[in-house]
Amino acid sequence: MNLKDALKGKLSEKELEILPRAFDIIGRIAIIEIPDSLKKREKLIANTLLKMHNSLRTVLKKEGKFSGRLRTRKFKFLAGVNTREPEYIENGCRFRFNVETSYFSPRLSSDRLEIAHSVKKGEKVLVMFSGVAPYPIVIAKNSKAKEIWAIEINRAASKYAQENVRMNKAANIHIIQGDVKKKIPELKKKRIIFDRIVMARPQLKDDFLKDAQKVSKKGTIINYYDFLFEEEMPHAALKKIKKVFPKSKIICWKKAGDIGVRKYRIRVDFKVL
Repeated sequence: MNLKDALKGKLSEKELEILPRAFDIIGRIAIIEIPDSLKKREKLIANTLLKMHNSLRTVLKKEGKFSGRLRTRKFKFLAGVNTREPEYIENGCRFRFNVETSYFSPRLSSDRLEIAHSVKKGEKVLVMFSGVAPYPIVIAKNSKAKEIWAIEINRAASKYAQENVRMNKAANIHIIQGDVKKKIPELKKKRIIFDRIVMARPQLKDDFLKDAQKVSKKGTIINYYDFLFEEEMPHAALKKIKKVFPKSKIICWKKAGDIGVRKYRIRVDFKVL
């Protein structure tokens, strides 16, 4: 039984039509987006979700959109246990974080594992905008990477990243808290250059490709992410890449999830020549 079926007879036909069809589950927390027109029914919807899924213990409602440089958002508690901190398991890895203070998307689970499986033995990897360290930890646990460096500006996310590294016993990960634009020159000064750079960036105006260039070399693989409308794919991203890396080979590109109406997160994998 889906949520719509479970609420038949409790919501009107008009209300059932606008009822959200999908929701995210992170650990034992369900996160749902409920339109304002169903605000008076949100408690009923949340309690129905808990009854439908025995594994859930909390239902939160999205409040507004992701905002600011740290890409955080507010959530309203609706039912169950009042918490914002799930324990989440993905690809054999465990994570703990606060959904309000740290950006995290469970929808990128398969993308993270795909990246990990492409990492070759002995690679030195940089993950920019690493959050609570899902990409670094999945790579560490599912590849034979030599070292993984993770840069994240959000202090709260970095603290959780340190905890997650310890929890997963991923000793080859170095967590760096700070601004990518300030930390990458420091790495370059120390002559730390990478075989792979994962640019899992948030939706910011800067594409940060020039920063990646500073710590890349001939043969470096870059997994670059962009946010594009359907009609822009993939040429808008390829144009940005070629502007900074004129000598590069595009390996492939793919959709890595939808983020709006006809707007997608895409990943372009390319090699520096």
